[in-house]
Amino acid sequence: MTLEKILQSQGFGSRKSCRTLIRDGCVSIQGNTCLDPDAAFSTENLFFEVDGETWRYRRHVYIAMHKPSGFECSHQPQHHPSVFSLLPPQLIQRGTQCAGRLDQDTTGLLFFSDDGAFIHALISPRKHLAKVYEAQVRHELQPKQIEALRSGVLLHGEKTPVMALSCNAIDEHLLNLAISEGKYHQVKRMIAAAGNRVEKLHRCAIGSFTLDETLPEGEWRWVEEDELAKLGYTPA
Repeated sequence: MTLEKILQSQGFGSRKSCRTLIRDGCVSIQGNTCLDPDAAFSTENLFFEVDGETWRYRRHVYIAMHKPSGFECSHQPQHHPSVFSLLPPQLIQRGTQCAGRLDQDTTGLLFFSDDGAFIHALISPRKHLAKVYEAQVRHELQPKQIEALRSGVLLHGEKTPVMALSCNAIDEHLLNLAISEGKYHQVKRMIAAAGNRVEKLHRCAIGSFTLDETLPEGEWRWVEEDELAKLGYTPA
């Protein structure tokens, strides 16, 4: 692939702007500045530098973020900053989207990708992929509330009950709960229907992919292809 196309595919702008970056001496391969936009390189395990910053060629974007509170999962936020403001502009240029959403006041694991099949695999209820949350609740948890969440609660405006895949009390005010669907405010509405109220909500895992809690809030990291297997996904 030509260097110009490599940069364009990785979100560094239009064909014209990528050619300008190269001809201005801003791009190097393995430490060697390349001034030819039409120079060809293999993209396998390719690392390159733009303005001194190292990038790896990636066919698709797969990243995991520790989402902080106070950010909306939207490119056009209404009342809070966009979670996309926490990503490099090159990823936005590539059309990266959230794989599902978290409410602005919910923290935890959030995936982003430009691979539509991956996003569908994560959000489709037919995949039965568990989304695991820790919920801090206002009132002391009662056994009947745990049982109601396990057996199914009727949400306002719904005709059929929804149940947790699993539900366990960690302490008197902390609940671990897993669901496979993604209805609007589902965890909050389920706990409210069971007779309690969510004070804080944190998503700690999706499938067998667990958020590394050492990753600071607001930070993100690349998800490698072997890790995608934890989500039951193999890139085409």
